Amino acid sequence: MSREQLRSIDSQLRNLPPVLGPRTIEQQRAGYAALMSQMLVPDGTRTTAVELGGLRTLLVEPTGASRPGTILFFHGGGNVVGSPETELCLTAQLVVRTGCRAYSPDYRLAPEHPFPAGIEDALAAYRALLEGGEDPAAIVLAGDSAGGGHAITTLLAARREGLPMPAALVAFSPGLDYTRSGASIDEKAGLDPIFTRESLEGSGRLYVGGADPRQELLSPATLADPSGFPPTLLQVGTNELLLDDSTRWARRARDAGVDVILDVTADAPHVFQTYAGVLDEADRALERAALFLTQQLAGTAPATRAAA
Repeated sequence: MSREQLRSIDSQLRNLPPVLGPRTIEQQRAGYAALMSQMLVPDGTRTTAVELGGLRTLLVEPTGASRPGTILFFHGGGNVVGSPETELCLTAQLVVRTGCRAYSPDYRLAPEHPFPAGIEDALAAYRALLEGGEDPAAIVLAGDSAGGGHAITTLLAARREGLPMPAALVAFSPGLDYTRSGASIDEKAGLDPIFTRESLEGSGRLYVGGADPRQELLSPATLADPSGFPPTLLQVGTNELLLDDSTRWARRARDAGVDVILDVTADAPHVFQTYAGVLDEADRALERAALFLTQQLAGTAPATRAAA
């Protein structure tokens, strides 16, 4: 049955207008919001608009039993589209499955705010949690696609400033190389139902602006040192151009002595976890992610509300 589900989703994605393509930024954002509004948001959460680190932020909390721990979740969208609301399907899934609350900040997007604006905002949100009294051992960072990249680059920036590392990191299909040098960019051409090299390079130019992509905050998969990073889970599908962003980061993390799990799902597209509730692989992957997070948060003290 799951193979049939994957084929059906692949067909649906191929018949959609390109998420990142030759349309105005406003059209791309509206199209992405419309697409993501179709994803299932599980019951069992409540959302509140709050401020975190000066950013509009969506606080997502379980309505049932809760457990200590805070998830700082960064939404995807190529640093051009997306919002905390578009990725609520993922944030809420993690909240329901772990019992932890989550903050999802509305970081600035390109082309209005190119690199490093998004990373500065993500770091401000993490710093606000720490300054609000959160124990770093009770915080986990997570994100999908560009947001998965932010989860990693935020910790690179935090390490530069001497901030403590969180308990764990989870990234779904992270974007980790704006040089686009991974072999999968070409090897998976045609298999990926969402991206082409041209679409990735186009959105990348908007985010990178005039910066050199050959630096660790833009291409950590090839240039960053993960030494000192917390235990990390990377989930990715075989049918995506960004596959090698995850495989290369996993290799770098392993070689740097970081506990890392590379979780690859066959025949799955980019951020397939958004199809939880209709795709068996998505539900199973989220169960594994939730187990990983609860294991890393075991023994943490009750959470306090972060300062705005």
